[in-house]
Amino acid sequence: MTTPAPHHPIAIIGAGLGGLILARVLHHHGIEAAVFDLEPSRHARTQGGMLDIHEENGQKALLAAGLYDGFRKLIHEGGQAMRLLGPDGTVHVAEEDEGDKGRPEVDRGDLRDLLLDSLPDGIIRWGSKAAGARPLGGGRHEVTFSDGSTLTTDLLIGADGAWSKIRPLVSDAKPTYTGISFVETDLLEADARHARSAALIGGGFFICLGEGRGFLAHRETDGSLHIYTALKADEDWLDTIDFSEPAAAKAAVLAHFEGWDEGLRALVADADTMTPRRIHALPVGHRWERVPGVTLLGDAAHLMSPFAGEGANLAMFDGAELAAAIAAHPGDTEAALAAYEEALFPRSETSAADSAESLDTMFGPQGLQQMVAFFTTGSPVQ
Repeated sequence: MTTPAPHHPIAIIGAGLGGLILARVLHHHGIEAAVFDLEPSRHARTQGGMLDIHEENGQKALLAAGLYDGFRKLIHEGGQAMRLLGPDGTVHVAEEDEGDKGRPEVDRGDLRDLLLDSLPDGIIRWGSKAAGARPLGGGRHEVTFSDGSTLTTDLLIGADGAWSKIRPLVSDAKPTYTGISFVETDLLEADARHARSAALIGGGFFICLGEGRGFLAHRETDGSLHIYTALKADEDWLDTIDFSEPAAAKAAVLAHFEGWDEGLRALVADADTMTPRRIHALPVGHRWERVPGVTLLGDAAHLMSPFAGEGANLAMFDGAELAAAIAAHPGDTEAALAAYEEALFPRSETSAADSAESLDTMFGPQGLQQMVAFFTTGSPVQ
């Protein structure tokens, strides 16, 4: 006799920030959901990276989750400082963190821990890598995992990121390469081991732009520096570099920064880690027709480049708004999803368009000048 697959009224695929906010706000409303994530445990992978949490979306999501006070305790004091440099090392803009800006910085891992700790034990099923999903009729779906196990659900939510296995249920769209590649590096114990770079980057966010390339960096709460070396490059450029040979990989990256200030080049030359990453995005304005019993949030719904700082904030806001819609329409899943998607599509289109425009500005021929104008006058030069 075949044992029936377990059934969950609400199944959330993905335990990123958006999926966790969704589960938390649902729990806040007395609605339980099951969360499935491909990681083997919460500590399996370092989360890392600083996030600026915006008043208009990310902070509202944390308020809805009842976690705003906990979030305030995680804020990286001084993290809203900003420096903008040119390739010769000249500082064009320097802003101090006076504590009066609306986008405080927090460590992604700390924020994720806050969300995980707010959920009941057992709500997250770790080691559950979704392989695909299919409709069963009447709004119900079956999800298959990489180990061959399955589940059924009345409401399926794809919070599973850029390469979502749930997205094909509602859309044929796939992420495409934006033309920008990153090489992420870390300089560990920066004040002691990389004092020159620590002084260069300062206490918050750091940008250096020129000639379709540049550096984006943060000082992390653990005292390290996290740098994104960004280049406008062919999609296969990263494949030409052997990152298992750090010295050769550094030389290959630095070949694109000939003539740049030596202090800037040290952000790569002295790196303790190197990780390649291509930047992909879904089409601006990505949307789908209403499909019974399933929806998307976060990168699964509106993957965009990181150059407007909206990705994580939108994912959290999506999660909070979807939970609120479900709570507002008890027993009527379709009304809840229709209300959620009606607001989701225009807000994500606006942010995706801003991100795409920011990419074009930063890595265009006048990127440095336009960003200097933006930070000093509020609008880029034309």
